[in-house]
Amino acid sequence: MRGYFGIGVEHNKSAQNIGTLWRTAYAFDASLLCTIGRRYDRQVTDTVKAMNHVPLQHFTAFDDFCGALPFECQLIGVELDPRAKPLRAFHHPERAFYLLGAEDHGLSNAARAKCHSLIVLPGRHCLNVAVAGSIVLAHRVMQQEREEALLREACGKVLRQLTT
Repeated sequence: MRGYFGIGVEHNKSAQNIGTLWRTAYAFDASLLCTIGRRYDRQVTDTVKAMNHVPLQHFTAFDDFCGALPFECQLIGVELDPRAKPLRAFHHPERAFYLLGAEDHGLSNAARAKCHSLIVLPGRHCLNVAVAGSIVLAHRVMQQEREEALLREACGKVLRQLTT
């Protein structure tokens, strides 16, 4: 797969959520996991020892995090916001960092303002932050796999036409 992606939580409330999200990040080949505003201590939810495979970086303030984003990496906010695009209609960029907020406050206004895009998941209520992040990462991976399969199919058609 082309590109890279990371995921993080701004002002997480529960260390268990970070452990679960870290495990998901590892399962879907994320490049990085971040926390902003609150540190994380290893949890029993990290049963696959994701910490050995996906680095975790902590930032004390959002501006520090924003300044450390890789060149041309799009910041994608996952948020209940009237401006947010539904996840099912969202095309994931090649280089992205997905940022979630705490379940009770969401993303800060500063984070929302810096996001290149805001996306919202389907449903009537907010989800657990680890569940929401897991859904977003699964959607990204499935979308990339679908695009790669279509490309392989198109290349196969061209090769068959050239050899007949």
